Amino acid sequence: MMRLDKALSAWGTPDFRDILKQEIVLLGADHLPLQQGLSNGNYVTAAPIDVMINSVAEMEKVIRIKAGIFYQGVMGGCSCEDDPTPVSASNEYCEVQLDIDKTTAVVEVVLVT
Repeated sequence: MMRLDKALSAWGTPDFRDILKQEIVLLGADHLPLQQGLSNGNYVTAAPIDVMINSVAEMEKVIRIKAGIFYQGVMGGCSCEDDPTPVSASNEYCEVQLDIDKTTAVVEVVLVT
C-alpha cells in the first residue's frame, strides 16, 4: 500500500506541488505503471525519473493528480553475443493519475491512456 503522507500534509499550501513531485519521484518505477507506458523500448531503466504535475483537483474523498512522468527505456533482448549494436536508452513519457485519499494518504495510481 503506497502512501503520500507529506503531500497530503502539504495540501492547501504553496509547497504542495513541490512536495508532491518529490514523493512521486521517491515512488520510482517500482510503484508507477511505467512499464505499461513504454512507447519506444520494452524495459524501464533504473535511471531517475522526472515529474511534471499537469493538473490537481479536489474531489469529495480524494485529491486527484494527473502527472507526466519522464523516464528512460531500452529495447532489450534483441542483440546476439556477436552483435556490436550497443544498447542505448531512449526517452519515454507517460501520464498517470494519482488519487490520494484525503483521510489516509493512501494513493491509487493508474496509467492514463
